[in-house]
Amino acid sequence: MASTVSIVDDYVAEYEGIQAQMGDPEVVGDQDLFRKLSKRYAELQPIITANNELVQAREDHEAAKEMAAEDKEFAEEATRLEGEIVRLEEVLADLLAPRDEHDGDDVIMEIKAGAGGEEAALFAGDLARMYQKYCDKNGLSWEVLDVAESDLGGIKDTTVAIKSKTPSRDGAWSMLKFEGGVHRVQRIPVTESQGRIQTSAAGVLVYPEPEEIGSVDIDEKDIRVDVYRSSGKGGQGVNTTDSAVRLTHLPTGIVVTCQKERSQIQNKARAMQVLQARLDQMERDRAEEEAAEGRASQVRTMDRSERIRTYNWPENRISDHRINYKANNLDSVLDGGMEDLITALQTHERQERLEAES
Repeated sequence: MASTVSIVDDYVAEYEGIQAQMGDPEVVGDQDLFRKLSKRYAELQPIITANNELVQAREDHEAAKEMAAEDKEFAEEATRLEGEIVRLEEVLADLLAPRDEHDGDDVIMEIKAGAGGEEAALFAGDLARMYQKYCDKNGLSWEVLDVAESDLGGIKDTTVAIKSKTPSRDGAWSMLKFEGGVHRVQRIPVTESQGRIQTSAAGVLVYPEPEEIGSVDIDEKDIRVDVYRSSGKGGQGVNTTDSAVRLTHLPTGIVVTCQKERSQIQNKARAMQVLQARLDQMERDRAEEEAAEGRASQVRTMDRSERIRTYNWPENRISDHRINYKANNLDSVLDGGMEDLITALQTHERQERLEAES
């Protein structure tokens, strides 16, 4: 109990300190600092609220016990408050449990068509629409940084920035971090004339978006910069200037493109941010592998055998192979109704964290 009280006291002190800083005109004028403080303030808010409710419940309980000898109704109130105190202690313990330090972060997501040709590109497009609808329903913004479409309107490759519209303890990363890996589809492709079910795949990469460049040093000499004309479906030019930017990180071979902005300078800055996010994720993966060999990570290939999830159209079934999750509501999931699936993945992750902690 003492250690929990000490931890809560530390959070209360930090919360009050941030509150004071956010009232300082100089801090308010510094948008980057104010945004960071607002994010941390939002992360601490649920802990402070739960603690305040617990403190109040304990005080009310003591008062009710004192009055119980004179009034029977207070005895009943004391009993009710005992249960409320237990509930609030559990809520606070849950809020203080080990958690992913990036849960409040925004994310960069890449979706790439894999094995399966045009059908894989169409499936990648289905995934992109699924995620966009989920974001629309859950207070997340969806910003396409780069996209290469297929001839039939699918997606060969796209990069998207996903952000919380308001600072939150549980941001985009807490919801979408489980999506990294190979997604497999089983259905009759529109290109299939014989009506045969086929299997194809798309790869999804997800990583926290860095708040600023610099957590991994990027040497300009290690980057090749190519500029080209922004293009749309079928490679047709959208802009008449070479504003799109392709960055190739020579040591790792990572390629990042951005053509959203009208300015080449803006596209390069945005591409650098995506590259930073990719390199940061590589560092995290490396550290995790060193800390726990064999721990599962995001799949970096498009091999259909290395799948995390299968979408079966004929049976309207979605299966997540990491947690043995199955549900026959594929149509709802593709329409953005991913809440049950993501909750199941979050619950599994939390249980693993608690077991590792114990």
